[in-house]
Amino acid sequence: MKLKAILLISAALGCVAVPALAKPKAAPVKTVAAPEAVEVTAARLRDAALKSDVAYGFVSDLTTRVGARPAGSEAEKRAAYWAAEELKRLGFANVKVESFPLSLWVRGPESIEITAPFPQALVGTALGQSAAGEAEAEAVLFDTWQEFLDSKADVTGKIVVLLQPMARASNGSGYGRLSGTIRGRGPLEAKKRGAVGFVMRSVGTDTHRFPHTGTTAWQGEGGLPSIALSVPDAEAISRIKRLQAEGKAGPLRLKMKTGGSFPGVGESHNVVADLIGSEHPEEVIVVGGHLDSWDLGTGAIDDGAGMAITMGAVKAMVDQGLKPKRTIRVVFWGSEEVNQPGGNHSAGGAAFAKTREGELSKYVVAGESDFGADKVYAISLPETEDKTFAVKVANALAPLSIYVDATAKPGGGADTAPLHEAGVPAIDLKQDGYDYFDVHHTADDVLDRIDPAQMQQNVAAWAATLWLIANTDVTFKAPAK
Repeated sequence: MKLKAILLISAALGCVAVPALAKPKAAPVKTVAAPEAVEVTAARLRDAALKSDVAYGFVSDLTTRVGARPAGSEAEKRAAYWAAEELKRLGFANVKVESFPLSLWVRGPESIEITAPFPQALVGTALGQSAAGEAEAEAVLFDTWQEFLDSKADVTGKIVVLLQPMARASNGSGYGRLSGTIRGRGPLEAKKRGAVGFVMRSVGTDTHRFPHTGTTAWQGEGGLPSIALSVPDAEAISRIKRLQAEGKAGPLRLKMKTGGSFPGVGESHNVVADLIGSEHPEEVIVVGGHLDSWDLGTGAIDDGAGMAITMGAVKAMVDQGLKPKRTIRVVFWGSEEVNQPGGNHSAGGAAFAKTREGELSKYVVAGESDFGADKVYAISLPETEDKTFAVKVANALAPLSIYVDATAKPGGGADTAPLHEAGVPAIDLKQDGYDYFDVHHTADDVLDRIDPAQMQQNVAAWAATLWLIANTDVTFKAPAK
């Protein structure tokens, strides 16, 4: 029998196994990970920011490469263009420097001394926007601003001296009471009463011999020479006042000189950069700090820290490869520290808002950091119909020991004020300012006054908050007019 026939018969009888055809393998099932919840991403950003030194490195470079950045100065311009290049390097988009005009003030030589009854040199500094001038005259001493306003004393041909101290408070509330009155209005009021000079105790809480400068109302060339004394020197004059009351000292005479000048109209700069939104790029969240600083220190806490903190919060998203749904715009505002003719205080903030009048209805919220680098302890949010949003923020910030202050109405700051007035809601991240006014506006405002760990806590708080605003559908009510 032939082999083929034998095989067929054997197969039929089950004697030979015939291999089955192999089944095709099923294709592997691809699993798609669910999108990470916005709260989880916010927590991840927060924790990453706590380990980042980007913000501290930024303010370190700024204060080292540029130093002091007076409004409208060449140094402020160099800072603006350096910051723009740095923002590009760090991964931001649409980076640009926007210029605007500014009336300039430049500090000149300054001095103050007691010529009688106890001759000695004092440590003081001219108030910003005060005029050049010299005066040697009897001083009329007032313990408080209200005492000066109520006084009927003849100060014609004399030097008015205000000795009111600033109250220390974590929220900095003692500052506004004096900066807007004694420092802001004092020289004008003294001039109106016939005085030839104005001297005040620095608006500060330290006991060091560093005078605190700061702006006063614009007076132009016809204004009074106006000086802020260091706190110890103001205390010395207070002691002389007590001796006078006891009949142990004669009239106090001061000799003072300031050299402030007004070169004319110059130029200042805002620096603007974006992290562009992936779904709603036209909806904009604005954050930042101010670029300029006073000329005595290097502007580390005021406000290199604020620029670095807000920039660092957005950079944390870049480093994590994250794209917010809404655009987050970082702004370094120029010339925040100055007054202008006509009272236009926030020069950079006003210029930024004016050039964007047609798009402000799309601005979701604005916030600024301008209170040093000490820890954030609370946040206040604008009103919203989303009752769950504050809970999300509270949960994200609780590990940083930050609570949501539901009783406060956020108002922003000097640079976001023009936006706020135009209807853009504000957020406030409240920092502990108990020690802030020890060095504010002094020569002691330098990098060593920043604690890197506290700065990281600030960055983490801003990063988590901004992510939640940018990646939820939350909308805020416009502020009341």
